[in-house]
Amino acid sequence: MREKKLKHAPLVEAIMELRWGLRSSKEGIDPHYKVLVGRLYDRLAKGYPEHEPLPTASMPDEIVKQMVQHRFRRARQAWPLVQIGPGILTVNETREYDWEDFRTRAVEAVDKLFESHPEPADLRIESVILRYIDALEFDYTREDVLAFLKKEMKLSASLLKSLFSGTTITSVPRSFMWYSSFPCTRPAGELTLRFATGQRDGENALVWETIVQSKEQLPDMPGGFEDWITAAHQVTHDWFFKMIKGDLERRFRDE
Repeated sequence: MREKKLKHAPLVEAIMELRWGLRSSKEGIDPHYKVLVGRLYDRLAKGYPEHEPLPTASMPDEIVKQMVQHRFRRARQAWPLVQIGPGILTVNETREYDWEDFRTRAVEAVDKLFESHPEPADLRIESVILRYIDALEFDYTREDVLAFLKKEMKLSASLLKSLFSGTTITSVPRSFMWYSSFPCTRPAGELTLRFATGQRDGENALVWETIVQSKEQLPDMPGGFEDWITAAHQVTHDWFFKMIKGDLERRFRDE
């Protein structure tokens, strides 16, 4: 389980995302949306008293379908936070992430969403996502990211040496992007891994995402959500610690 503590965890952000379908009408893409935002804030205000409208909040509904418009924060500029927009709800946490706390907040947010909606039967859930974004400092302009991934993260990606033979092209990439998705039975859906070179805190870094998403086979909502996110976490936890096993885990745990 992710509750195995790492003193220097590479986590950038943990995100739970819920999306539901919207039907256009003369009242807009969701006639209940503005009432929903106010009622949801009333129910979450004790834990997230700081309301932060985003620039998208002033845009027409048709433009911001399934884009967040409002943030509810624990305090100004503080995390965790809950976000909502037409057809979308997210719970986000960063460096202070703790699995038990995050699960509790995600379950509460989903429960409050259904309690707040004037017509909860209209919440036609389309997808449920649990996403972890991690990053570690890595100067990919000087070091071979492919060799690092193979040695440290159990990912082998390469091109035939013959492609570089007799050319002026070096075999060490200056940037890298890779992703792949795999079917998953518990929870029903798919697991996606993404790796890319990027930056963290202004320094070159290797960034990776571990994502579990259910779309076709969704849990009963809201009652089945806690079991879903628990199973999704078990999948991401298992792969995360398998990928970093060895030098990286010791680095994250003890450095």
